[in-house]
Amino acid sequence: MPPAPPPRVSVIVPAYNAMPELTRAITSAMDQTLGPDQIEIIAVNDGSTDGTGAELERLAHGCPALRVVHQENSGCAGRPRNTGLDLARGDFVFFLDSDDYLGPDALRRMVAMADENGTDVVLGKIASVGGRAVPRAVFSHNQPRTDVFSSAAYLTLGPWKLFRRSLIERLGLRFPPYRNCEDKPFTVAAYLNASGISVVADYDCYYVRYREDRRNLTLVAGDLVHRMDGIGLCFETVARYLEPGPRRDRLMRRHVEWELCGPLRGLLWRESEEDARERFYPRFRHWARTWATDAICRQIDAPDRLLVHLLRADRFEDVMTVARNAKEDARRGHVVDKGRVYWAHPFFRDPAAAVPDECFDVTDRLPVRHRLEGARWRGDGVLELTGHAYIEHIAALKPGTELVLRRYQSDRPEVRLPTTPRPAPGLPDDGRYEMAGFTAEIDPATADGGAPLERGLWNIHLDVRAQGVSRTVRFGNDREGGEATHPRPRRVVAGPGERTTVVTPYFTPYGNLSLDVGQVAHHLDAPCQVTGAAWRPGRRGVLVVSGRLTRDAAGGEGTGLRLRADSGAGAVREAPARYVAPVSDRPSDRPSDGGTPDFTVRLPVRRLSKGLWTLTLTADPTTDEGDGEGDGGDDERTAVVPRFGSLTGTRWLRFGRPYYAKPLAWGPASALAFEVAPLKVATAVRRRLRRLRPSRPGFPLGSRRGRGGRGASPARGRERAPAG
Repeated sequence: MPPAPPPRVSVIVPAYNAMPELTRAITSAMDQTLGPDQIEIIAVNDGSTDGTGAELERLAHGCPALRVVHQENSGCAGRPRNTGLDLARGDFVFFLDSDDYLGPDALRRMVAMADENGTDVVLGKIASVGGRAVPRAVFSHNQPRTDVFSSAAYLTLGPWKLFRRSLIERLGLRFPPYRNCEDKPFTVAAYLNASGISVVADYDCYYVRYREDRRNLTLVAGDLVHRMDGIGLCFETVARYLEPGPRRDRLMRRHVEWELCGPLRGLLWRESEEDARERFYPRFRHWARTWATDAICRQIDAPDRLLVHLLRADRFEDVMTVARNAKEDARRGHVVDKGRVYWAHPFFRDPAAAVPDECFDVTDRLPVRHRLEGARWRGDGVLELTGHAYIEHIAALKPGTELVLRRYQSDRPEVRLPTTPRPAPGLPDDGRYEMAGFTAEIDPATADGGAPLERGLWNIHLDVRAQGVSRTVRFGNDREGGEATHPRPRRVVAGPGERTTVVTPYFTPYGNLSLDVGQVAHHLDAPCQVTGAAWRPGRRGVLVVSGRLTRDAAGGEGTGLRLRADSGAGAVREAPARYVAPVSDRPSDRPSDGGTPDFTVRLPVRRLSKGLWTLTLTADPTTDEGDGEGDGGDDERTAVVPRFGSLTGTRWLRFGRPYYAKPLAWGPASALAFEVAPLKVATAVRRRLRRLRPSRPGFPLGSRRGRGGRGASPARGRERAPAG
C-alpha cells in the first residue's frame, strides 16, 4: 500500500499547563477550511500537571489528524516546538501557541498566498483578544511578495507564521532552549534566508490572548535572566547573515531599540546592585559597543541615544540613574536654541554629566500637525488655501510658515510662497498654537517669481516655522471633506499672449495635495477619479481598478467607461466597468474621494502578451454643451490610472511557462503600467541557488559552530527575479 501523501501544513502546538485555553487552540486547527486531509496537528505536552495531557488525548480520540506527544517538562516553548519539527511532514509548518487560536480560513489563505507567489514565509493578520498588543503596520494591506527591507515585517518576530519546511530544514533551524526571546532569532534567520515573504492582511488569521491566570510564558519569564541569551542571539543572527552596512543597520536598529534599550530601561534598575553591575551591565555595554553603530545612533530617539552613549562610555552609575528615572524624565519639556530643539533632560548641558548635545537633539523627530481646512478658486484665478500647521511642543510664536511647490520629477528650483498667519482657536495645549492658522494664495499666472507655473505636476509642501525651527512636510492628507477642499479644475490666463492653461488641484494616492498644470495627468473632462488598484484575491493576475465617477459622468446613463491597456505597438485590450449601483441612483454631488466606489473594472493582466502595457480609463464622448469648463466635445474622455505604492508584482503560468507582471509608474503622469514577460527560468534558478547556499549548513541556530560565518551569506547581495 503506497504511503499517504504528506499534508500541506503541520501545525505544531507546544502545551504546558494550558487549560482551559488549549481546547480552543486545538479545535481551531481541526476546523480549518483547508481540510483535515491537508493538515496534521502535532501537540507536544511538555510535562503538564493540570490535565493538559488528558485533554489532548480526548481530542485526539476523535481526530486522526491530531498526534499527541508527551515529554518531560523542559521549562520553555522552544524544545516542544523542536520536537514537533522533528516529526513534521507537511510542506509548511505553523506554530500555534496553546493560548491562542486560528481563524477558520487562516491556513487555506496563507498556503494559497505562498503557492501563488513562491514565498517561504507568510504572515497572517494578527488580532487581539482581551487587549494584548499586536503589530499593525505590516497588515495595512495584502503583500503577495515582499521582504524585510521593503515592508514592516521585521517589526513582528513572533513564531506565529507559516514557514516553508524545506527552508527550516535547509538552514537546520531549531529554537534555542531559552524561556524568553527564543522565537526571535528563529524568525530572523528565516526572514533573511527566505526567497520571499507574503502578508495576508484582509483576514484575521491568528488571535492572540492572555491566559485567564495571566501565566503566559512571556509574562512569567519576563525578567532579565530569561532574556539575555535570546537578546544576544538576535544580534548575532543578523550579523551572521548580513554584512556591515545600511541593510544590517536597518535591522539592528530594531534590536537596539527593543532588545537593548527597552529591557535596560525597564528592567536593569530592578535587579540587585550586584547582579546589575556584574551580571547584566557588561553584556548591555558589549552590545552597545559592538552593534549600535554611529549610523544607528543618529536614527534612534533621544532617550535611546543617551543610554547608548553612556553604555559606550562605560558609565554604570549614570546608566542606572537614567533608567531609574526614565518615566519621569520622559515628561520633561524642550529647549529651543539656534533653530534646534533639545530634550530638557537633567544631563543636558550639565558640565558634570558631559554628554554631547546630539544625544538630546529631537528637532527632526518632532511631529508636525497640519490640516487643510479649505481650498477654493477666487474670481481672479487665484487658488486660496486655508488651514493650520504647527510643530508639536514648539509654541507658534511669530510663525513663518511657507508654501513650497516642487515640480514632480524635475531638478528645477522649488517655488516658495508666503502665508498669512491667522488665529486657529480650538487647537490643544492651552493656546500655544493659537496663531498656527494660515491663509495661502497660489496664483498660477505669477507664482514662479512673477512668471507662470510651468506645465507639469506640482507637489505642495509646507515649511512650518516657529522660533527658528523649520520642518518641511507634504500637505493635504489631513483635510476637511466635501467641496470645501475639492475645487474643480480651472482655466486660468497665464503666460505670453494671455494663453489659457488648465490647472487641476488633486489628491495623490497617498492623500496629498498637488496641482496639475496643463492637463498632464488630469484632463478637464476626465470621467472619473481612480481610488484603488489591487490584485483580485484568489485570482492570480487579475487586476481590479476602482474609482468614483465625476459629477458629469454620474449624472447620465451609459457612460461607457472601460479600462484600456495599450502596448504602444498597436495592441489594445479593454475591459468594461462594473457599476456598484445603477448610475441614476448615485448622487451627483458627492466628493470624489473616500467611501464606496462607483465602479470597478477587472483586467486579466495574465492574458496580456509580452511587452510594456500602459493603463487608462476611457469613456464615450459627451454631447452636452456644458459650461465651458468641463465639456468634452466629441472626443473620448480619459483618466489616468495612477501607480499605487501598495501594488506589487505577480506571477502566473502560461502553457506551463512562468510569466510575471511588474507594475511601473510610467510617463510624466506616473500612470500605472505593467512590464509583462516570461520569467527566465535559468536565471531564476541561478539566483535561487545563490540564495540557497547556506553559510555553514547543518548547524542549528544557536550552535557555536554555526555562528559568525559570513563569507557565503545567502542574504548578502540578494537579488530578486523581475516579478518581485
